[in-house]
Amino acid sequence: MSCNSGSINEFVPTPSNPWNKRRIQHFYKRAGFGTNTNEIEQALVLAPSNFVENTINEAVNSPSVSPPSWFEMVESDYTNIDEQMQEQHKELYVIWGKEMLENPIRGRFTLFWSNHFVTRLEDYWCSSWMYNYYSILQQYAFGNFKEFVKAIGLSPAMLIFLNGYQNSATEPNENYARELYELFTLGVNNGYTQNDIVETAKALTGYTAINEYCAPIGFDINDFDNSSKTIFGKTGDWGYNDVINILFEERGNEVATFICEKLYKYFVSPEVDSTIVSKLATTFVANNFELAPVYKQLFKSEHFFDDNAIGIVIKSPFDVLNIYFRETGFATNAELLLNVIWLTSEIGQTLFEPIDVAGWQGNHDWINSSTLVGRWNAFEYYLWWIWENHNGSLRDFAVNLAGESNDPSIITKIIVDHLLPNGLQTETDYGIATDVFKDQVPQNYFDNGTWNLQWDTVPYQVIVLLLYIVRLPEFQLK
Repeated sequence: MSCNSGSINEFVPTPSNPWNKRRIQHFYKRAGFGTNTNEIEQALVLAPSNFVENTINEAVNSPSVSPPSWFEMVESDYTNIDEQMQEQHKELYVIWGKEMLENPIRGRFTLFWSNHFVTRLEDYWCSSWMYNYYSILQQYAFGNFKEFVKAIGLSPAMLIFLNGYQNSATEPNENYARELYELFTLGVNNGYTQNDIVETAKALTGYTAINEYCAPIGFDINDFDNSSKTIFGKTGDWGYNDVINILFEERGNEVATFICEKLYKYFVSPEVDSTIVSKLATTFVANNFELAPVYKQLFKSEHFFDDNAIGIVIKSPFDVLNIYFRETGFATNAELLLNVIWLTSEIGQTLFEPIDVAGWQGNHDWINSSTLVGRWNAFEYYLWWIWENHNGSLRDFAVNLAGESNDPSIITKIIVDHLLPNGLQTETDYGIATDVFKDQVPQNYFDNGTWNLQWDTVPYQVIVLLLYIVRLPEFQLK
């Protein structure tokens, strides 16, 4: 059970519950992919509610990623389709990878919704369809959920993945109708019947017009079932938009509760507080299913910033690496970001490829003996890449955090606390970490104050400490 007793009321700092670096990092770890010292300093001078308001508004108002040159290519535009598409997929991986680092709030929510409205690239493969799906996630991640549902269901990626393009009057396919209710809006067995699914499938027919591979999928009136359908007790010659409108009119409270519970599990805790979810759902309905007001209410709350909410969720593969990139400020480039896509895939999270239609379940599912070792190996690869290519940034990282201190125990604690949401448990644990940081430097140099962060040994000392930290159980939490 969760020990979080915080309310949905806005968090107001007190001497015993201050607005501090730890809480700011908590926000950025959950709502984004970590933060840097400049962002922390800027947040500290704001009231928590103003900080959250400004940060969400900035994400809402930030322009979408510019489309790549190939975003409308169809099959006949290619000369070597397999090879060219492979390169295009890599380009979009890098675009999304950079987004997670440069616009981490929007990058986080795009990733979240990709694991809600699941499609899988291996099922549709086309680059322009892949980009179209990604752009819809970006466009609506902070927008209106009802419009989001309408848009995503007509994306070629979704029409292919859940067989909507095969749904015709003469050969109805119920796959998308079922997942629309079960996974995307209501939850399993919550407020719909098998007959609702059957009738909904009829109303969703007609989106079968594929003139060319990778071209937009159009509506064919000849494949539409124009018979009378009864959905949630309402009868008429319903079509696609009618289905969504009826769903939100007749089952709006259920939709709001299901979505807010999913947001809670992802951004706060796997252990759900139904009272908080109910408050969020009320806000969702009152704002006509706009997402941003719900995000703001959640992230401004006492509940979100409660001590018992911090450091209790296991990082996903993308969390592990991207949060680290942002919290250290170490360099990346396109080649490294592609390697990150490969590394995260090796430890359980492949971009554009959730494990099934229900998506990655997260938290404890991320960790087993194989993926844990894979996480360690990923960091060894990355840190030694930094050592080879950006050696000086290791010293810069320590100096940026610890200033001019020449006390290895203080420096170690500052670095550890910067990277671990709740630090270490005991002074003995900090002592062990300090000994790791001292490495091979003779003790007398520390005792007499000769050693400092400008020593030639420091970059190696920092990398040894970082390699130690990333293997700690506490490092796997956010």
